[in-house]
Amino acid sequence: MDFSLSDDQQTWHDAAVKFAQAELIDDVIGRDERMEFWHEGWSRCARFGIQGLPVPVDYGGQGKDLSTTIAAMEGLGFGCPDSGLIFAINASLWTNTIPILLYGTEEQKRKYLPDLCDGTLIGANGASEPEAGSDIFAMQTRAEKRGDRWVLDGRKTWVTSAPVAGLFVCYATTDPSKGVLGISAFLVPRDTPGFRVVREIPKLGVRTVPMGELAFENCALPPESLLGREGRGAEVFNCSMDWERGAILAATLGTMRRQFERCVEHARRRTQFGKPIGKFQSVANKIVDMRVRLETCRPLVYKIGWLKAQGREARLEAAIAKLYVSECFVKSSLDAVQIFGASGYATETGIERDLRDSIGSTIYSGTNEIQRNIIAGQLRL
Repeated sequence: MDFSLSDDQQTWHDAAVKFAQAELIDDVIGRDERMEFWHEGWSRCARFGIQGLPVPVDYGGQGKDLSTTIAAMEGLGFGCPDSGLIFAINASLWTNTIPILLYGTEEQKRKYLPDLCDGTLIGANGASEPEAGSDIFAMQTRAEKRGDRWVLDGRKTWVTSAPVAGLFVCYATTDPSKGVLGISAFLVPRDTPGFRVVREIPKLGVRTVPMGELAFENCALPPESLLGREGRGAEVFNCSMDWERGAILAATLGTMRRQFERCVEHARRRTQFGKPIGKFQSVANKIVDMRVRLETCRPLVYKIGWLKAQGREARLEAAIAKLYVSECFVKSSLDAVQIFGASGYATETGIERDLRDSIGSTIYSGTNEIQRNIIAGQLRL
């Protein structure tokens, strides 16, 4: 396996870095404090092409493979300090765009994918519920067939981008007697009668993308809202999670590299007791550990793209990547705060924001405890 970037992948990576450093640095601290989503930043990313990278040209995308998308997202993470904006792109891409691309009818693809690619639509995913988070398939949201309509009732929570999204991929039980095989996926436009975002949920990190709760109250959907076949919702969900877990932390590679480079520069420039702090072993060791983590994380993420290009399953590898990269991100963020000291703890440097953002990576897309369960299951323990 050769994970070195092709010329095209390197071009997208470098272009993403240059674009992000020039176009995506506006008032990040202020927007984080206000917990404000940056619509203009979303539109700029769409014009650059990031939201449609893995989507075929026929549907308004760039027609690139997953490895190229990962390379571009890594570049975006390096150049853009707004983790919330990047997280919103990831959520829309992996849990909305990709399921439609892989499971949607031709009519659904033509209707929604161009708008998702050009930034007109922000996608979101409604799966978790107040009593069904990690136990996702214990969901209580029901979808009942009444005539030619599906009528949904229930709630979804922890929905990334819910207050700003225009299209939701949501999951509901259509036949409780069949368990996991009785779950179906639905496409729910924001203006659907009986569907509403009931509240926004404040949170510790990635605060520039909002999180919300959804309510379905006698929400009637036409038959063409069904995504994939009836009873295929668990498959749609698991497939989207494989893509998301494998690629959502691609931008984190870029963030970790930016952290590392900032810490190296700081350790060389900052002097204490008559010498640069990098000369002190306690500081140097932290920087070494940051570099080791970065080098070991990168091939885990790029392996997902390689496996998908081979048409192979990546459930185990995606769980491993999500688990390891997220925990490395937290450790490196803690080290960065320590290396910068008081200035790392202060808001103005942005170092503390990376730490707050890193905590969420161990929870979203399935907690790390669930990733360990998945890995153990794949090992047939």
